[in-house]
Amino acid sequence: MKAKDCMCQNVECVGPEATVSDVAKIMQNKHVGCVPVCDSSKRVVGLVTDRDLILRTLACDKDIKQTKVSDVMTTNVYNTTPEAEIEDVEQLMCDCQIRRVPVVENEQLIGIITIGDLAHNKNVNSDEMSYTFERICKCGDNAKNAE
Repeated sequence: MKAKDCMCQNVECVGPEATVSDVAKIMQNKHVGCVPVCDSSKRVVGLVTDRDLILRTLACDKDIKQTKVSDVMTTNVYNTTPEAEIEDVEQLMCDCQIRRVPVVENEQLIGIITIGDLAHNKNVNSDEMSYTFERICKCGDNAKNAE
């Protein structure tokens, strides 16, 4: 199975100038825990997760209406292509300990694959999914990305 067969295509993104408040409202309205941050050509420049909002905004007493997402977003974003094999996406998630992978084509955001997308897809091997989830959430190891 390819990444394009499992990804969510209706991804709302924001620009780096959006506020934390703007992103939190998108997360609430769309029932998502991550919003990609894209430049004017839809090139992914970061991701803002619900964890970023808590740890980099609320815990630091920042004003959510004044703080730009560029100040709190994760900038080391790993991505994949629509033609990537889903096993390769799972391996990327394991290796980098990430739960969300933007799907890009011609350097533009076209979708996103989350751990939830994998878990809900009947074509994804449940044993492989369990292994992926275990590796993403492993404790005691040096996490490359504290997403």
